[in-house]
Amino acid sequence: MTRYLCGLRMHFLRRTSLLSTSLLVAVLWIGSGGTACAQEARILILKGDSLLDLEKPQRALEYFDKAIAKDASATSYLARAQAWFVMDRMDRFLMDVEQALRKDSTSANAHYQRGLYAMRAEDPGKAEHHATKAHDLATQPLLKAQALILRGEARSELKRYSTAIDDLEKGLAGSSTDPEALKVLGRLYDQEGRHEDALHVLEQLCSIEPGQVGHWSNRGFELTMLGRYDEALTMIEEALSIDKDEPVALSNRAYVYMKLDREKEAWSDVERSLRSYPANPFALRTRAMLHLRKGEGGKACEDLTLAKALGGVEEVERLIKENCDTSGAPEKRK
Repeated sequence: MTRYLCGLRMHFLRRTSLLSTSLLVAVLWIGSGGTACAQEARILILKGDSLLDLEKPQRALEYFDKAIAKDASATSYLARAQAWFVMDRMDRFLMDVEQALRKDSTSANAHYQRGLYAMRAEDPGKAEHHATKAHDLATQPLLKAQALILRGEARSELKRYSTAIDDLEKGLAGSSTDPEALKVLGRLYDQEGRHEDALHVLEQLCSIEPGQVGHWSNRGFELTMLGRYDEALTMIEEALSIDKDEPVALSNRAYVYMKLDREKEAWSDVERSLRSYPANPFALRTRAMLHLRKGEGGKACEDLTLAKALGGVEEVERLIKENCDTSGAPEKRK
């Protein structure tokens, strides 16, 4: 059975949007000064935000540029950073965020955006640092929650799983509809053997993103880990109704069929899966177990040896030890 499909098997899938405009506007209004220029800048920023909502970032830039000309504050630079982010101009985004931090090192939002960039740049250590700063400095509950989610994702990449889970649980407590954060939390629960918790997360993901094949397949995986094979089969078949040839879901179903002693169907699925994804160690493990049931030790050990080289399947070592010699050849029985 393949451990997790798509996003849950991969490294952290980086968020592609900033904080909601409403939150950013709230931060801007609270953080700006009371001068006439600051007031004019706030009005320009709100106009720019409205254009961003209409998916017109180039026109929004004109208002943000004018806002900076009126009041070159941290809030003005952060407002313009929004447009650069939407346009995927990350070089300019970073310049404006760092300029905001130079203007105001206590800006929680600036630290959050800098941490967001660090995650995109695959620097989880720096992301954790800025997310912590953002959380400690923030006064808005939503920004605090976003900072915890970002820090949890960073700590997941740093393999600090228990603290990552704690951050994600707290960050998602108020609003648990962030699919990317939920994916990370589900994967972490699975890695820690918390299959009931992972199942609950996947139920949420299936509700939020019902068209994502991976959510249904992963939900089937957790049910399998809990020994609930009939329910697992239902979830995996839901995944395959979305994509009938998805190799990971086929591999998962092959494993469940094998557990249910439906060997003919298991063989069909695992062979279909390996035709599309021959380097899947979980499918190789499943096929090896099917070979062993047929007394085909040589073929089983070939699959197990390859699965071991690919890595990631704990059960493979035990199967090799029990059924093959150290070279991967079938164990000779006395």
